[in-house]
Amino acid sequence: MLTVDFDIFDVNVGDVILDAGCGEGRHSIECVLQGANVYSMDLDLASLRKARYTLTHINEKDRKSDGGRFQVHIGNALDLPFKEKTFDRIICSEVMEHVTDDDLACKELVRTLKNGGKIVITVPTTFSEYLYGLITDEYFTSPGGHIRKYLPGKLIKIMKNNNLEIYNIRFKHSFHAIYWLIRCVVGLHLEDHVITKTYKNFLVLTMQSNLMKKIESFFDFFFPKSMVVYAYKK
Repeated sequence: MLTVDFDIFDVNVGDVILDAGCGEGRHSIECVLQGANVYSMDLDLASLRKARYTLTHINEKDRKSDGGRFQVHIGNALDLPFKEKTFDRIICSEVMEHVTDDDLACKELVRTLKNGGKIVITVPTTFSEYLYGLITDEYFTSPGGHIRKYLPGKLIKIMKNNNLEIYNIRFKHSFHAIYWLIRCVVGLHLEDHVITKTYKNFLVLTMQSNLMKKIESFFDFFFPKSMVVYAYKK
């Protein structure tokens, strides 16, 4: 499941990319397939191990070029272990709602981005976050959970204040908004609940069907799960 549209993000063969908060590596995998060189960074060691395993076993036939290298790093978005102007592209997907200081996190990301380089930041939509919070306190009180909600203007202001120029905004994952709604209703801790598992299987099928992807993109106008903001460093 990709939240970032790589056509809009304009990833090129040989680009050096930071996937900050890579999780299990879904965007890092696409970077490698596009022929870019990715630094996959996260604080969670278990997720990094899964990302490294999957990246190691990418089918060479699926790559668009002979390029596409990766390194896996433990790191904190508030204090990135990289020099200034290191990266051509930076992905920061579903991270800002977790960090204690989102302005500092944005500043660090911009510090390591080359002048003219592009960055994409994704966060949950305001509507979905308020809805889940109304259903259960568990959504915002679970360890590692979200600590803030974003109105679109709030994130955009932070990005502009840190020398970024917005060039595109998209909304994604309406079907996944329903998944998290179900989890909130039945209990976030009950990930193996029969309703949750059944709908998750449906999601897997949608990700394999171009028709279902188009149907989901239509509903993204009405109840998306994620807001995706694309920008470049001035």
